[in-house]
Formats: sequence, C-alpha cells, structure tokens
Amino acid sequence: MPRAKQRTPELRDRVLQVAVATLASEGVTGFTTRRVAEGADTSTPAVYELFGDKAGLVREVFFEGFRMLAGRLARAEVTDDPKADLVRVADTFRRFVRENPVLAEVMFSRPIADFDPGPDELRAGGSVRELVVARVQRAIDAGVVAGDATDIAHALVALAQGLAAQETAGWLGTSKASMDRRWTLAVRAMLDGLTPGA
Repeated sequence: MPRAKQRTPELRDRVLQVAVATLASEGVTGFTTRRVAEGADTSTPAVYELFGDKAGLVREVFFEGFRMLAGRLARAEVTDDPKADLVRVADTFRRFVRENPVLAEVMFSRPIADFDPGPDELRAGGSVRELVVARVQRAIDAGVVAGDATDIAHALVALAQGLAAQETAGWLGTSKASMDRRWTLAVRAMLDGLTPGA
C-alpha cells in the first residue's frame, strides 16, 4: 500500500493517534518521528509538514493527553453525593495514568528534551482544571467541604498526580490491596480535612 501523500486533516489525526500509541509502546526513548511516520503509513517529511518538527509533534501529543483526560473526567458519573464525586475524580485520574503512564509522564514530567512547554502548553490543562473546579464547587455549595474551589482542585489533582506517579513507579505498594488502601487513605484524609468545622 503506498504511503499517504496528502497532508489532510485525516492524516494529521492518524499521525497523532499513532504518535500516542508509539509513545505507549516504545516509551520516551523509542519515540522517534520516523517510527511514527512508519506507523501512520506516511513519510517523515509529511510529519514535519504537519507538525513542524519533533517538538511540534510532542506538543500535539501533550495536548491530546489533556483532551483525553478531560473527556474521561467529563464522563465520570455525577451523583447526589458531591464528596463521593470528588473521590471519583481522583479515581478517574488514577485510571488514566495507570492506562497511559508514558503519556502522563509527557503531560506532567516533561521527559522529552525536544519539548519545552510554554504558556500555551501550560494552559492545555484548562479544561481539566475547569471540570475539577466545578466538581469541587458543587461540594462546597453542598456544604461537605469548605475552602476556595480553585485551591482545593489544585491540591486534589496534585495529590492524585503524586499518588499515580508513585503507583506507576512501583513505590506505593506491592499489592493491589495495599495500593488501593493508600489511595483511599490519602484522598479521604484530604477531603475529611476540608469538612466544615474539621
């Protein structure tokens, strides 16, 4: 089958999806523009035309990661228990990182030397932040947590990110039960500490 020559939106989407998959299968050290081009059945120059350079491709993978995470958070069930919904936010973040560890590393740890996030990239998490802040605000409005919604959202995401990094690295425990217990302990302790009058 001949390689696609046209620089179409469909090709761009295919290259981006292959880039995410290549990152997952090959890791940061095995992630090359050539591998992505081969996987997308196109040429390396076509990838450069679409994304500028390797840094441009990584930049779009970075954005795609935040789009994927935002989609998951948006689909997370909203119940009549706003505090339980905040626990679900942490659980959703955990599952995302567990299923996409290398992508999460690109999003939160900047392991690729060719990619140095600027202000636009740092704003990429805006939709994630808005979703989490809205869930926190709902819990504040219900009177189950107290504080500033943005501050609490940042702290909750930072806690989940740290726990997920520990779990991915194998430092959070040696069994599923121990890791689950430590996740529950940390998230519950944080939310219980935010209970009005605590």
